[in-house]
Amino acid sequence: MKAKEFDKKFDDNKTDMLEQLDLSSITRPNQTQKRVNVDFPVWMIELLDREASKLGVTRQSIIKVWLAERLQGTSR
Repeated sequence: MKAKEFDKKFDDNKTDMLEQLDLSSITRPNQTQKRVNVDFPVWMIELLDREASKLGVTRQSIIKVWLAERLQGTSR
């Protein structure tokens, strides 16, 4: 389907546009994962686990979020 045809269908609201897309090969830029190992002292793991439990998330999730927040703050 050509872009003009796609745009017209979108503008006319006659079709669910997701049905028109091939999502099987979709990727998110700059989101590839790479595993790293980090050693933390026990007291830090305990505090991380306590905070993660309060928020209802995993230890890995809270570490990722906190690191992302810190790194985004330094790039400004």
